[in-house]
Amino acid sequence: MTAPARTRTSADLIRAEEPVLAHNYHPLPVVVARAEGAWVEDVEGRRYLDMLAGYSALNFGHRHPALIQAAHRQLDQLTLTSRAFHNDRLAEFAESLAELTGQDMVLPMNTGAEAVESGIKVARKWAYEVKGVPADQATIVVADGNFHGRTTTIVSFSTDESARAGFGPFTPGFRIVPYNDLAALEAAVDETTAAVLIEPIQGEAGVLIPDDGYLAGIRELTRRAGCLFIADEIQSGLGRTGRTLAVEHEAVVPDMVLLGKALGGGIVPVSAVVARRDVLGVLRPGEHGSTFGGNPLAAAVGSAVVELLGTGEFQRRAAELGVTLREGLAALEGKGVRSFRARGLWAGVDVDPAIGTGREISERLMREGILVKDTHGSTIRLAPPLTITDEELRSALGTLEKVLAEGACGQKGTEGRKNPR
Repeated sequence: MTAPARTRTSADLIRAEEPVLAHNYHPLPVVVARAEGAWVEDVEGRRYLDMLAGYSALNFGHRHPALIQAAHRQLDQLTLTSRAFHNDRLAEFAESLAELTGQDMVLPMNTGAEAVESGIKVARKWAYEVKGVPADQATIVVADGNFHGRTTTIVSFSTDESARAGFGPFTPGFRIVPYNDLAALEAAVDETTAAVLIEPIQGEAGVLIPDDGYLAGIRELTRRAGCLFIADEIQSGLGRTGRTLAVEHEAVVPDMVLLGKALGGGIVPVSAVVARRDVLGVLRPGEHGSTFGGNPLAAAVGSAVVELLGTGEFQRRAAELGVTLREGLAALEGKGVRSFRARGLWAGVDVDPAIGTGREISERLMREGILVKDTHGSTIRLAPPLTITDEELRSALGTLEKVLAEGACGQKGTEGRKNPR
């Protein structure tokens, strides 16, 4: 008789990845096997509170019943036709998403990077056909510290050397200005400018929130200059900040909005470009496409996501629980937290480097049953599912306080050993 296969442990599975997976991420050493709501469970059965939510891809938590039900129904009917044919789910998805975002037309894609690439292509085509920019001279103005994806064109205008090194030559046509600097932005815009592409809040940079008036200033500047305002809401959108879109905090309506992550409900990759008719209308059949973009399964899940957001419940939850998050982090300032930035259920927390790097703090929190992720030195990001309860959120903040206090004590002990009396 063949002996039963031994169940692989977390350590086994992590070791098994090493020789066969390319090194594109540096994940925490936890192997998730099951999940529900705001909680995940590893292969050994240890439970963790998910305070990252897939970089906002899981805004509605893991396996939200309405989204799972929509996916199951569609799996029993039709999953893919390619865009060679129409499917019966796409019109509903496009109609509802356009209405939710206050735009006219939708270009469905799959990943966030595809949405950004598509937005760049549309902006350039609009510049040539509508604005009258000479062929191949269109420019797009972007911000320092941006994160819009990982494709060759997108990393061409990144200022993160780890994203760029070894991947040149780079795509021309981009001008980089400091984030949150309207004067620098205005100086970079000229008659060749097709668009200004900005994250309303820079997520990867550490949840950087611009000054009040910055987004409204961009809207006014682009209107005067006759170029497009493209808002990358792939992380900040769909309820995360307490509004459907982060630009709504300044009552701004961009010419084009890029969506992704939460649009797929944590079930399938779904992204979209939504824009005015005179902008997306520059595309004609055969000029752009995606085999999986707008597939029936994606459209069914996306429609269910839009329906959830249509009630306003999740936007309200993010706003209300965001108060708890800000108050909890404010109480930790001077107790291991040097500073923080928060809007809705999204925060970037700068930890005292003497206590540990962001990676070290993330690992300590993981050992206490809380999952977060670091970025840039000693900064950690908090972006729990919008389904998290007040009690769960307070518990996570309490655990963060404990980890920081233990780190501070450990640092003092180390200092004592280094400098004995």
